[in-house]
Amino acid sequence: MEYNDQPNQPQPGPDKKNKGKWLIPLLLGIIIGGILVLLINPDFLRNENTAQISPAGEEENNENADSNGILEDQPMQVDVSTQLTEIIEQVTPAVVGITNIQQNVSWGAEADGIEAGTGSGVIYKVEDGETYIVTNHHVIEDADSVEVILHDETHMEAEIIGSDLFTDLAVLKMDNENEDTPMEIGTSESLKVGEPAIAIGNPLGAYLSSTVTQGVISGMERTIPMDFNFDGQPDWQAEVIQTDAAINPGNSGGALINLYGQLIGINSMKINEEAVEGIGFAIPIDSAIPVIQELEENGEVVRPFLGVEIYSIEELPQYEWRNTLQLPVEVEGGVYVWSVENLSPADEAGIQQYDVIVALDGVPVHNTIDLRKILYEEKEVGEVVTIDYYRDGELMQTELELEIQ
Repeated sequence: MEYNDQPNQPQPGPDKKNKGKWLIPLLLGIIIGGILVLLINPDFLRNENTAQISPAGEEENNENADSNGILEDQPMQVDVSTQLTEIIEQVTPAVVGITNIQQNVSWGAEADGIEAGTGSGVIYKVEDGETYIVTNHHVIEDADSVEVILHDETHMEAEIIGSDLFTDLAVLKMDNENEDTPMEIGTSESLKVGEPAIAIGNPLGAYLSSTVTQGVISGMERTIPMDFNFDGQPDWQAEVIQTDAAINPGNSGGALINLYGQLIGINSMKINEEAVEGIGFAIPIDSAIPVIQELEENGEVVRPFLGVEIYSIEELPQYEWRNTLQLPVEVEGGVYVWSVENLSPADEAGIQQYDVIVALDGVPVHNTIDLRKILYEEKEVGEVVTIDYYRDGELMQTELELEIQ
């Protein structure tokens, strides 16, 4: 029997040899994988840190998220800087406030200017260092002076170039000290019912300046009777655009624009009745432009006139038609002459009191509006016209040359 002098040394088994073989590749794989993750998603560590330092209560809010991951209790942030808001911001400075100032004269004291009314206006042209503004006639009617309030609350005095009762338009002029920018002129001819419309003005005074209301074009070519002398009988019919964009006192003379920021109408009036809402009217810009140009050039709208004071026979009882005016049964309308101005065209043509005019150049006349429409919209100063009229029940005819009103 043999004995070894050295103690027995443990021999490495097969398991330990295998462990040394796969440990190093595992560590290398983890390191390489981590590097790849950082290369693909560099915000990985930042997101972890953000989650760790999130403010108190965020975890509770996340618990309220629905199945889609949307926080029910968190307010949604929406960008409202749309094309419409940008257009309104661009054109609003062209809409100004108008103050009608009239002199209050007391006996033995100096005249004091008082604010008789307010309205709105639109800067439509800047030329040769001067700013031109269009507004309503009724806004500046009987004014001794007019003050314009710009969008930056600058107050400036303006000159009244001219105004016109029948179209309810007026033109003002002032120095262009503030580098005013005019509003772009559009067209009203191509407007469609249902098309969006935006009204800009100063309802109820300057403290609500640049108020914007939105609606649609509710109707085209509406005719609204106008009673200028408040006798209960219409003296004229205004042709207007109807809109449901809110037009309130003080909006008069302001702008009605389209979605391109173009001026399509001058706000003029609203139906002021308790049971009526959302019915406002504007003067179509295509009708306003010729009047504006004439007011610039002449200070007034030059219209032909006959020289007679007339009233519609429809205002009289039927028995007056037969007894006083002696009209035949077949006559259904016309205007009767109440007075004739001396040396006027009508006077020189032989027109007398109680004559009933029934046609002008062959066009039937049923009332005073018909007669004025024919004269003001179809005839020119210096033109010779034929008048058909009844006198003492007999149909007669005469000619006259129209003169300036």
